[in-house]
Amino acid sequence: MATPSWFFFALIPLVLWRIYARIRRNIGRQRSRAWRHWCGVIFFPLIALMLALAAFSSALAEAALWCGFVAGAVLALQALRLTRYERTAEGFFFTPNAYIGVALSLLLVSRVLYRLAQVYLGAGVPAQTHTDFAAAPLTLLILGLVAGYYTLYGAGLLRWRRRAALPAA
Repeated sequence: MATPSWFFFALIPLVLWRIYARIRRNIGRQRSRAWRHWCGVIFFPLIALMLALAAFSSALAEAALWCGFVAGAVLALQALRLTRYERTAEGFFFTPNAYIGVALSLLLVSRVLYRLAQVYLGAGVPAQTHTDFAAAPLTLLILGLVAGYYTLYGAGLLRWRRRAALPAA
């Protein structure tokens, strides 16, 4: 049974709100919460491994995923250098580089929207399965980029918190 088109149109406000919230989170001063950073350090490598297993039959897709992961880690190193860190009486705060965070979010959102439009509108593409999604090298490159970035960025924030928590010598 086909899903009615009104369902997809009803989702548009929700999707736009989540995109806005995601981009908004990459701008401005934020409270550092160790549990969030740990979630990123644990969750994103697991997602990358699951995607790697799904793309195992395609060497190109697998390579794209891991190249994206490495590129994301390199991007995170640069972002950590550009991040402003603060330890105050209220707690730990950081201000990420807005340009990197917004660019990464827009890249991910644009690829997801493109894939959704490709599947929903047909666009001459044969019926796809979830494994076809996992075998698309460009999609995996971008997902690897995001996973590598958030893994290393979270680890960098945890390292900063640990160092900032030590008493001054």
